[in-house]
Amino acid sequence: MEQVTGFINEILLSWGFSQSWADDLTSGIILVVILAIAFLGDAICRHIILTAVARLVKKTKATWDDIVFDRKVLTHVSHLVAPIVLYILLPLAISNLGLLSFIQRICMIYIIAVFLKFISSLLTALFHVYSEKEQFRDRPLKGLLQTVQVILFFIGGIIIVSILIDKSPMVLLTGLGASAAVLMLVFKDSIMGFVSGIQLSANNMLRVGDWIQMPKYGADGTVIEVTLNTVKVRNWDNTITTIPPYALVSDSFQNWRGMQESGGRRIKRSIRIDMNSVKFCTPEMLAKYKKIQLLKDYIEERAVEIAYYIIEHKATVRQTAKEFGVSKSTIHKDCTDRLEQINPTLAQSVRKVLDVNKRERHIRGGLATREKYLHAHMR
Repeated sequence: MEQVTGFINEILLSWGFSQSWADDLTSGIILVVILAIAFLGDAICRHIILTAVARLVKKTKATWDDIVFDRKVLTHVSHLVAPIVLYILLPLAISNLGLLSFIQRICMIYIIAVFLKFISSLLTALFHVYSEKEQFRDRPLKGLLQTVQVILFFIGGIIIVSILIDKSPMVLLTGLGASAAVLMLVFKDSIMGFVSGIQLSANNMLRVGDWIQMPKYGADGTVIEVTLNTVKVRNWDNTITTIPPYALVSDSFQNWRGMQESGGRRIKRSIRIDMNSVKFCTPEMLAKYKKIQLLKDYIEERAVEIAYYIIEHKATVRQTAKEFGVSKSTIHKDCTDRLEQINPTLAQSVRKVLDVNKRERHIRGGLATREKYLHAHMR
């Protein structure tokens, strides 16, 4: 670069400029070239590279790259090109150390600010990528994101202030350590919200989508967002209630997640039953109840179950009625009329078993009668 500077200086001297004018013009020409390089690099990154990346992103099937590009992560990276070029090449054009130091500080502050913006947009893109995954959907990721962003901008602010006053960041941190009580007071809600968010997540007390009730804050609805400082609840009338996260840890609230996951709702009610109305169902009652859709399947399944029990155990109607806790007429009705309509083949098999039992019952009855008469004759 020194050869280029000397070459330009010699040309200007050959054109009749004085040494001082030649030096100033050389510095000006080099400064213009540096600015042109910086803005050309910025234009190439934004209008050529980013356009090519945008076309490539649209062709891919993945969704994470669309989210990263839509959050302007690469746009913030492209904004770093110009200040970095200026910071590196300006010493070649500016010989005034005071002016050079001032401009380099401005460039460094701009670089840090853009870098913080890049990290923040990258974290936001990662938050949106992971929030769409099923295993992370119910986690308070937004609260963690906001906590990291607060810490990031806090550290960046300290570095920027240290550059402005030309002091080491450690000096500022030492001074902040003395004012820790003031900082704790300023960031009290953020610190409590961060700690409460960790407790809510670790203990699985609250998720996005849960139905909660907290009468103290007038909340009765679905959790739509869990952030660093607030928990937003959409009530049933579409109003929004905001609750501090630490209130959900220190106070009591009702979470209906278990009821929703069970697929039903338990309701405690007192019901009075007339004991005189409790009795075995008659065939007429079963025929009436069979018209009810919820009872139809049960009645048919019970008829099939009774049939398989009779076939397997060669059971009589009396034994089957005792086993299932119903009347003999109900067993007889199930095995004849209802089973004939449900499964005719199974009904025929049951009929054979019942016929055998009937013949055996007649034989046992005849033997018992014979024994009775013989016993009476012997007397």
